[in-house]
Amino acid sequence: MKHTLTALLILVSFVAFAQEDLKIPLIEIEGVSMRKVASDEATFTINLEEKSMKVVSAVEVLNRKTKNLADALKKAKIKDYKLIADNYSVDINRVYRSGVSRDSGYVARQSLRIISGSKNEDLQKIVESIQEAGDMSFNLHFQVSEASRNSLEDAMLVEALKNAESKALLIAQTLGIKTIRVHRVSLDTPQQVYPKMEMMRTMADSPSEIMIAPDDQTLIRKVYMKYTY
Repeated sequence: MKHTLTALLILVSFVAFAQEDLKIPLIEIEGVSMRKVASDEATFTINLEEKSMKVVSAVEVLNRKTKNLADALKKAKIKDYKLIADNYSVDINRVYRSGVSRDSGYVARQSLRIISGSKNEDLQKIVESIQEAGDMSFNLHFQVSEASRNSLEDAMLVEALKNAESKALLIAQTLGIKTIRVHRVSLDTPQQVYPKMEMMRTMADSPSEIMIAPDDQTLIRKVYMKYTY
């Protein structure tokens, strides 16, 4: 009942705002701020899966693979990294054949993440440690860390607001509107555009070595403003 009343109040407020906007002359503008920022964080994602007729067996193998990876990273003496294990689950292994389901033991799953600095000279060692730990595939992506994004948040918001203001003033001047004032401001969720990650094998004597080259990334901040006149 409480949730229903809350939803009803939100709906009524939305309708009231919409009706108010219909009565007021408005200039609606989107303000945008974009920044090219160097990637400063690299994340290796590894998804482990093990099937067995017994829960204990599946869990033991999964735990052993995780320990092997942790040991390999320590052995390589890699600096500046975090190994994070999450999304652990054990489910019934349900197999479908010819439209008929059959339970066949259990499947254990575990997600691992290795987070490091994008400029860390040990990134190649992390790749080698994953390969050494066993039969593991991984995805690697680069991003701007949360700390770096937060440090740019205020500056980009100001840029987006000024961008919206300049557009509104240009429209007003072009249409001969003497004065405008802010009626409403809405903020969009900050966005981060992920570039394609490049992994190239070198032509050096070691064919297994991988050249990892992250590109700069684009941060986007948007605001939506309504001016009245």
